[in-house]
Amino acid sequence: MNYENLTLHTDKYQLNMMYAHWIQGTHNNKAVFEIFFRKLPFGNGYAVFAGLERIVHYIQNLKFDEAEIAYLQSQEENYAEAFLKELRSFQFTGQLDSVKEGTLVFPGEPLIRVEARLFEAHLLETAMLNFMNYQTLIATKASRIKQVAPHDTLLEFGTRRAQEADAAVWGARAAYISGFHATSNMRAGMLFGIPAKGTHAHAWVQSHDTEEEAFRRYAEALPDGVTLLVDTYDTLKSGVPAAIKIARMLREQSKELSAIRLDSGDLAYLSKQSRQMLDDAGFPEVKIVASNDLDENIMLNLKAEGARIDVWGVGTQLITAADQPALGGVYKLVAREKDGAYEPVIKISGNPEKISNPGAKDVYRLINTETGKAEADYITLTGEEPPATGKPIRLIDPLHSYRQKQIDNYEAVPLLEPIFKQGELVYALPSLEQIRRYHEQQKKLFWPEYLRKLNPEVYRVHLSDEAWDLKKRLVRAHQD
Repeated sequence: MNYENLTLHTDKYQLNMMYAHWIQGTHNNKAVFEIFFRKLPFGNGYAVFAGLERIVHYIQNLKFDEAEIAYLQSQEENYAEAFLKELRSFQFTGQLDSVKEGTLVFPGEPLIRVEARLFEAHLLETAMLNFMNYQTLIATKASRIKQVAPHDTLLEFGTRRAQEADAAVWGARAAYISGFHATSNMRAGMLFGIPAKGTHAHAWVQSHDTEEEAFRRYAEALPDGVTLLVDTYDTLKSGVPAAIKIARMLREQSKELSAIRLDSGDLAYLSKQSRQMLDDAGFPEVKIVASNDLDENIMLNLKAEGARIDVWGVGTQLITAADQPALGGVYKLVAREKDGAYEPVIKISGNPEKISNPGAKDVYRLINTETGKAEADYITLTGEEPPATGKPIRLIDPLHSYRQKQIDNYEAVPLLEPIFKQGELVYALPSLEQIRRYHEQQKKLFWPEYLRKLNPEVYRVHLSDEAWDLKKRLVRAHQD
């Protein structure tokens, strides 16, 4: 069994729909699907798009090997052998457009657009949502944490609590996109070039007769960049004093103690007391690292209490997105091929926010040319004349149509970029460092009111007149 083959990383109904289309002779009909989410996570004012690199590699490696075919042959549906033969030659031949990783994104706007044969488009749905939903969620959580500690060092410590190996590795990457500085996960470091950082466990201290002996032997083994965990027994009575002795020993060797780490107790009180002890002993350069189920809320409170923490190790609450463990992104059909042309389709719901926006669409970020700040995001139908500088446009909120305004001085920046054309990759994947820098540039486009942690101002995503008219027309058509 090849655990690296993700072709069957999908829901069974995708295969059943592929089979039904094949039986009916409609499997080569083309369609357009779009990925978007309806609600921002964590009560945040924005999300951070991530997962594209994983999606690209997934699509490039789609292949039904004999193990996958044999498994499908065992299913109760009794798929025809001719269908399985079709799967053996499966490859993606369509077009995929996406926003860049690190982009700040908002509800209702297309983040990924797939134009392909129904036979291909159905297979992609589950895996793409899996990758995008999780990585976007973690990148957003990491960005919230970064907002409360913008000048501190942030370490991702979540591997042992992550939902399996892939979540740990790709979660570490998502956190790094949003400004974390390092990870404890060595595999993520190797795969993505993320700096790897670590200290030692309580077990190291427990395996020695005294804390001082444990610290000394650790420093002897790894004298460059020593960080000592000081809370195994009593942080202030034994841990920090022992660490200070090791700091003196290292100084005599022209080395230095990098940091101490607090992993339990009252982090505000202990950090302030530890800082005072280190300073009084002549070691103001020694940093204080804190861990222990931290998140943006605890960190904000610790800062409000005057905690003297320089480095934050954030694990469980980040890698599991504990306060909201799912994003809720969806993959919806927006247009289907009929009589040689695309016909827009809509999904109707009793909940207004669940009524889909029909038709293949593009999305633009409107930047005010006077302030350099983002004014709104603007969704148009694909093929519609894009917004142009100097041409006034009316902005219509798709959920609350009475919310309208006109803007004149703007630059329209397209957010969707071609990734695959006719099945071929046409996009040069940026380095992780480039994505990090791009994300920082993205944040500078927005007023602080949209980015704040609590009660952020709502950033508007608007439909063009043509997109809005199409939606109203299709809603009426399905209600008559």
